[in-house]
Amino acid sequence: MDDQEALDAYSSTVMRVAQIVLPSVAAVSVRTRQGAGAGSASVITSEGHLLTSAHVVEGAIGVEVAFPDGTVAAASVIGADPLSDLAVLRADVDTPPPLTMGDASKLGVGQLVVALGNPRGFSGSVTAGIVSALGRSLPTRSGRVIDEVIQTDAALNPGNSGGVLADSAGRMVGVNTAVAGVGLGLAVPINATTREIIDALRASGRVRRAWLGIAGSTVPLGPDVAAKAGSRVGMQVVSVVPESPAAVAGARVGDIVLSLDGVTIADPTALQRRMVEGAIGRRMEMTLWRNGALVDVVVLPQELRVR
Repeated sequence: MDDQEALDAYSSTVMRVAQIVLPSVAAVSVRTRQGAGAGSASVITSEGHLLTSAHVVEGAIGVEVAFPDGTVAAASVIGADPLSDLAVLRADVDTPPPLTMGDASKLGVGQLVVALGNPRGFSGSVTAGIVSALGRSLPTRSGRVIDEVIQTDAALNPGNSGGVLADSAGRMVGVNTAVAGVGLGLAVPINATTREIIDALRASGRVRRAWLGIAGSTVPLGPDVAAKAGSRVGMQVVSVVPESPAAVAGARVGDIVLSLDGVTIADPTALQRRMVEGAIGRRMEMTLWRNGALVDVVVLPQELRVR
C-alpha cells in the first residue's frame, strides 16, 4: 500500500466512525448555582440513557441535551459517581440509537481511535489519533484514582468531556475526561469495571464501595518475602485512619500488605479493586509482612462515604 492509499484508508475509517457514532453524541448544557457549563454525552440505551463525565454535571440544577439532528430536550441526572468520573443522564425525548460499547482492555498502543464531542461549543466535532499509552492513572476531584485510563493524542478541548472515544469499528471504548496538555488527552476506559458502575448508576443512582481506611505505596519485596507473596512488590501502609476497619484489625504504618481474601495485593490499585460492594460488611483475611514475619489480621470493610 502506497502513502496515498494509506491516507485514503485512514480517512475512510474516520469518516465511517463519524457516521456511526456522531448521531448519538449530544451536546450537554448545564446550569448550576454558580453559572453554566458544557460538555458531551452519548446514548447508551434505547430507553434514553446517556453517559457523560461526572464533573460535567456536578452541581447541576438543570441539564439540556442537543443532538446533531436538531433535537433539544431536558435531561435528568440519574446518578453520578465522582470516584470514576462517570454519570448517567436520561433525556425526556426519543433519542438516537444507542452506541455499541467495546472493550478497552483489547486496545493496543498505536491503535487508531476517534474522539467525538462538542469542544468549545462546536457541536459534532471529530478528531482522530492513536492510543499513546494504556494503564495510566487519573486522580479525581474526590482524591481517588481511576486506573487503566487511556492516553491518546487525539485533540481534546474543554467541552469534549463526556464525549466518546471510539475504535475503528465505531465502538465506544472510552469516555473523554481530561485534557492533560497539547497532544495528550485521557479517557476513562469502557471495561468490565466501568460497565458495572454504569449499571449501578442506572439501577440505583449510586455506586457502593467498601473502605478499609489505609493508604499505601508500592515497595519492592525481598526474595524470601516475594516467594511467600507470589509477587515481587507489595503495598506498604503509609497511613491508617483512626478507628477505621484497618485500625480496628490492628494494621500499622510500615506493614506491607501481601494479600487480601487470598488475592495478592501488589500495589494500592490492586487493593482498590477489591473494595467493591460485595466486600462491605464481609470478614476478610489480610496478610501482612511485619518485622520479618507474616501476620494475619481479619478486617471488616465498611461502606465508603463520599462527601
